[in-house]
Amino acid sequence: MAFIGLITILVFLLAVISKKLSVTTALVVIPILAGLIAGTPVKQLGSIMLDGIKQVAPTGIMLVFAVLYFAIMLEAGLFDPIIKKIVALVGGDPLKVLMGTAILSMIVHLDGDGTATFMIVISAFLPIYEKLKIKKTYLAGIVALAVGPMHLVPWSGTSARAISTLKTEADLLFRPNLLPIAAGLVWVVMVAWIWGRKERKRLGVQPTLIIEADHLGDHKGLKRPRIVWLNGILTILLVGLLIKGFWPAPVLFLVASVLALLVNYPSLPAQQQVFKLHGAAIFSVSSMIFAAGIFSGVLTGTKMIEAMSLAFVNMVPQGHANIIPVTTAITSMPMSLLFTPDAYYFGIVPVLAKSVSAMGMDPLQIGRAALLGQMTVGFPLSPLTASTFLLINMTGVELGEHQKKVFPWAWATTTIMTLMALVSGSISI
Repeated sequence: MAFIGLITILVFLLAVISKKLSVTTALVVIPILAGLIAGTPVKQLGSIMLDGIKQVAPTGIMLVFAVLYFAIMLEAGLFDPIIKKIVALVGGDPLKVLMGTAILSMIVHLDGDGTATFMIVISAFLPIYEKLKIKKTYLAGIVALAVGPMHLVPWSGTSARAISTLKTEADLLFRPNLLPIAAGLVWVVMVAWIWGRKERKRLGVQPTLIIEADHLGDHKGLKRPRIVWLNGILTILLVGLLIKGFWPAPVLFLVASVLALLVNYPSLPAQQQVFKLHGAAIFSVSSMIFAAGIFSGVLTGTKMIEAMSLAFVNMVPQGHANIIPVTTAITSMPMSLLFTPDAYYFGIVPVLAKSVSAMGMDPLQIGRAALLGQMTVGFPLSPLTASTFLLINMTGVELGEHQKKVFPWAWATTTIMTLMALVSGSISI
């Protein structure tokens, strides 16, 4: 089962990267075939897929209305002043634009929510990239890299899993990783500088760049400049409630979308116009999310992920527990492509922690090591997380293209963070 699971993931990645299949088609067809090959009864396979869809349903609903909400705000002109202010600061210099993208992504991702970060940052920067003709792969890539180290904050979903499975305090996992996080952030800014230099050389600098009003949305008739302040208050309130967890995120986005429609476009024809303008994007995101539910559902329900977890643990030579933390750290980022956060943090991490504990080592090292990449630095590249599809959909970049561009730089981020973790004593050999 471990072998079938690994082959399933590899075939999926090859199919997407080679563009033989669309992402949605690959997410559905490949796991179904794998499930049948593994001997899963056809009727049971249907139940397994439904369970997977149920698992992602809240995320799918959230993204549908999150896309709708920020589409309304983009059309209404909420981000126009922000974009024009950014343009005034970075001018027409691609180098400054990419570095600004990285820094803004880090600041926004203080809330630990990838979906909200992608929505806000890409909505603000996409028109600038289009106007300057900067490659959108750089936009998707630098946002993906920037949120990685920031995702180690204790309130992110990934950190919460590590804290829960190791039954420890957030501070004991987070504080020792502060220097690795800082090293990762510095590295990402350097990557933005490297990529920005390349684009500056290719495109030059356009100091007189002006973003026209009709470029910041699809129709001038939908602009609502008089109530920018009200839209701003609504958005700040929404983000604040999301951070506090006042209501479940899907409910918050649904209610906020309805309020945004009523405030900005009280007439039915105007609301229908917004739906028509952004319906395709909403369908594209939601279809990929539910297809991803089938993919992860089959791998989980057929026990393929569980088998891969045990196989990974058994690969570590007995009596060599001292190498487990650094091995965990180095492999943590690519493991995001193989394991869901639940499978990794509730399946692999406890076994590894017990192994090092039996050898007299601090089991919390495993949690710190895992957080250096698994579904932190790696989550914006993984086909097993919904926000990845939001990122590529908003930027118009294909998944395979995004992974090829970002993977080596993301792994380098984890490697640098691992080295700093060794230096600082967060993990040891």
